Amino acid sequence: MSGGVDSSVAAALLAEQGHEVIGVSMQLYDNAGGPDGEGAFGSCCSIEDLHDARRVATAIGIPHYILNLERQFNEHVVSNFIGEYAAGRTPLPCTHCNSDLKFTTLLERATGFGADAVATGHYARVERSPAGTCQLRRGKDPAKDQSYFLFALTQTQLAKALFPVGDHPKDAVRAYAHSRQLPVAAKPDSQEICFIPDHDYAAFITRRSPAPRGGEVVDESGRVLARHGGIHGFTVGQRKGLGIASSPTGAPMYVLALRPQDRQVVVGPKASLERTRLTASGVNWIEGRPQETRRASVQIRHRHPAAAATVRAVDDTHAEVIFDQPQVAITPGQAAVFYDGDVVLGGGWIDN
Repeated sequence: MSGGVDSSVAAALLAEQGHEVIGVSMQLYDNAGGPDGEGAFGSCCSIEDLHDARRVATAIGIPHYILNLERQFNEHVVSNFIGEYAAGRTPLPCTHCNSDLKFTTLLERATGFGADAVATGHYARVERSPAGTCQLRRGKDPAKDQSYFLFALTQTQLAKALFPVGDHPKDAVRAYAHSRQLPVAAKPDSQEICFIPDHDYAAFITRRSPAPRGGEVVDESGRVLARHGGIHGFTVGQRKGLGIASSPTGAPMYVLALRPQDRQVVVGPKASLERTRLTASGVNWIEGRPQETRRASVQIRHRHPAAAATVRAVDDTHAEVIFDQPQVAITPGQAAVFYDGDVVLGGGWIDN
């Protein structure tokens, strides 16, 4: 229970269905301030959210516990976030939080309560295939679908996962919360990374890892166009904040690649962002690795439409994706998630 409307409704629905429900919230950082002692984290998972979760638990008549997972959160999520940006990649912390905390650490803790399953407020679904395996599917509300962030879940984890709001549109979830008079019925959704409330990723990384990182902004031919303060302030596809207005021809310039070993930011025209191929590592095949290439729809960002492609499993943890049509700004560090219709086949982390 994060203290938001989705997990609150998930708990209320399960209780209403007659399940014995235990509310659990994760304390992920010192609520007296952020990890640097320089003020609080964001609006997600704050002390106010923990209070809201407890109020909801009281309203629906279930016990509520807070688990301190500060160490695990810093190890698996925050440290990964800093390391990825420093390596010229754009991380996806919500996926690491889901797979490494909610469905690994939290699932282990749940056994201490004698719980049969862990339920969350994700907009996703779990169903059994004809072969008896667990399938992860998109949530019924396409605008809220969160299956992209859950591609790393295993059969063992999915067998014990429940997503009670996955079959409902967001409007219906809100309406249910109001009908049950849940204290968070009108609470806005959190849109930010919880440990960076001001969206200033570069400043956060500089505070946590202040080693000098200045370098050059170069074009595709290697010509130096400007200086930068660190590659951690850039991501593939970025247009603003490059230190240059446009190319000599007047066309806008975009970040094409990051070269951490040379501390270079490579820029060029938008057309140069188009790619038809990517490789991914850390691949998880939810129902088993395919032995042959297969057709799939591949999503390279949360809000990016899935695109038709051919996917080949190179080995158990690596895959190659070849798109039918060029895709813009394929970004190392983000996830490439493979779909067959609304079924998640698997996914991995984009390397190049």
